[in-house]
Amino acid sequence: MTWNEQFMKLFDRCVERYRSGDADFAHYYDGDDLRFLKEIGCKPRELFDFVEDYVDEQAPAPSTALLVAGVRRDYLNVIQNGISSKIEITRDDLPTFGDTLGNIAYLPRILAKARAKLRGELDPDLMYCCGGDRKFLREHSIHPADFLRNVWAAGDNDDKVINLVRNNAGGSQESAPD
Repeated sequence: MTWNEQFMKLFDRCVERYRSGDADFAHYYDGDDLRFLKEIGCKPRELFDFVEDYVDEQAPAPSTALLVAGVRRDYLNVIQNGISSKIEITRDDLPTFGDTLGNIAYLPRILAKARAKLRGELDPDLMYCCGGDRKFLREHSIHPADFLRNVWAAGDNDDKVINLVRNNAGGSQESAPD
């Protein structure tokens, strides 16, 4: 089985548990699941957040969760040589919702979250691709995984990300309710 199939089977199994009324994600995973998630750079709470939003809000789609996980997995293997960061970024470390970059509101926050997501440094209470992120990306017609890949390619060059957002480049729009 390839990693993407394993991810989707785990995602579907978690959706079933959540739909059955079990919201205690700590019990969703066995040892093999936890090893797998670690190998792809996905935290247990992170997968649960995608499952919870998908069931409760019908967004993001399971395919989006897979694509976002794929970018993180690639970054972990290519840039981090399979070694996870020991740093965790908390809410206090993020720009506020009203901060701007290039006169674009929310961009500093989602950019900081995307960089932390790539490195696997988001605190479990933070989610890349939360409702606010999805709204921002939808307004700019950028898919969440495409935004991550563009942030990766831009490195520390904020101007490249500003240009991406201003030019509405980056891929297909995720059609989902706010």
